[in-house]
Amino acid sequence: MASIKGKRILVTGGAGFIGSHIVEALSADNEVLVIDDLTTGKRGNLEGMDAELIVASVRDAEKVRSAMEGVDYVFHHAAIASVPKSVDDPIASNQVNVCGTLRVLNEARAAKVRKVVFASSSAVYGNTPSDLKREEDLPDPISPYAVTKLTGELYCRNFWLNYGLPTCSLRYFNVYGPRQDPSSDYAAVVPRFISAARAGKPLTIFGDGEQTRDFIFVRDVVRANILAALDEGHNGEAFNIACQERVSVNQLASLVLMEMGLREEGMIEHRAERKGDVRHSLADIGKARRDLGFVPAYDIREGLSLTMASRG
Repeated sequence: MASIKGKRILVTGGAGFIGSHIVEALSADNEVLVIDDLTTGKRGNLEGMDAELIVASVRDAEKVRSAMEGVDYVFHHAAIASVPKSVDDPIASNQVNVCGTLRVLNEARAAKVRKVVFASSSAVYGNTPSDLKREEDLPDPISPYAVTKLTGELYCRNFWLNYGLPTCSLRYFNVYGPRQDPSSDYAAVVPRFISAARAGKPLTIFGDGEQTRDFIFVRDVVRANILAALDEGHNGEAFNIACQERVSVNQLASLVLMEMGLREEGMIEHRAERKGDVRHSLADIGKARRDLGFVPAYDIREGLSLTMASRG
């Protein structure tokens, strides 16, 4: 299995959901620094991990420059990672997701970092005609969040082409797993469903529930990040990171309730669909498999079981 050892690592957004799992995977064998302004990240997510936390925004030039000194690899996950929140406040999303990314890339270039791995999103595809999303498809972002992620990808590619900074963008589909916050108004569907079911409350589905998603367990995402960091042959490129498994939101609700031994009757409620949400999202992961050696290890049932056990 691919691994990174004896290096200096910077994880932006490292106190958040995905970032903290990357820190957990790398902190035992590397010197790991975390930049996180704790807007959504939590100190508790780093509990028991040997990592230095710098409480700062990625827009803070001085703090980012200082943290970047001597760094080998950067995993850039700091973002306002929400479609609804970006619709509510597109300027804030742009400031963090675009200006912050540009700041990280610029300081990484100055520090001669070996590689920057950028957390992008399947949201860049929007409602493209094909249900199966391929990297060569023309992006069609339909939310401010998606626009910011596509812009980040373009900056990553430009920093490789113009400055020789090795970069890679990973288009995450629907990531889930332990430490994903269910309490926010903008929370992802898996932690919302688990939290509601645990409390004996109905699972809220926006729209008819027949919209489909490609869910991927966070441990698979961590492995994809490590593979991308070590890859030397595909700089400036983007890769889909998913399971290539279609699951409707209705099916997900049924799986969560079944895992908890609950009946569906009276436990599901439907509300109006949300602006900016895509209808169908399914990844073709052939490129990541071929070029990075990425193969997901967990299907939705295994991942849900591990997620719910961790919350127990």
